[in-house]
Amino acid sequence: MPQNVVVLIGRVLLSIMFIMSGFSKLMDPSGTAQMITGAGWPAPTALAYLAGLFELVAGLAVLVGFQTKIAAYLLAAFSLITAFAFHSGAINIPTFPPEANGLLTVFNGLMMMKNIAIAGGFLVLAVFGPGALSVDKRGA
Repeated sequence: MPQNVVVLIGRVLLSIMFIMSGFSKLMDPSGTAQMITGAGWPAPTALAYLAGLFELVAGLAVLVGFQTKIAAYLLAAFSLITAFAFHSGAINIPTFPPEANGLLTVFNGLMMMKNIAIAGGFLVLAVFGPGALSVDKRGA
């Protein structure tokens, strides 16, 4: 398969999660605001809307390959921030049995590693660019 097609597929795969997540945050920010509150961050509703808008716009930029390097660096940073701010600790829901909290803690650790891996993918995209099948390369 030609390299530029593979890069396009990579951009699509990296962007889908952020586009969908951003859209869902904008449609119903209350769950995200609750998570932000739980992490102790200020202005949870405003941050939920900002995160949703950022994820949607940056995800779309990566999808079409527009200002890809900037969007990729920003999404890498976003992925690392969310990994450590929201997925780095143990889960302890008082009404859950210890086994359930243990399983949720394992899943939370997997989410942290997923975010770190995604950040790595975005850093590669930022350094090597969006490929020929992108808005950035259209006029080049």
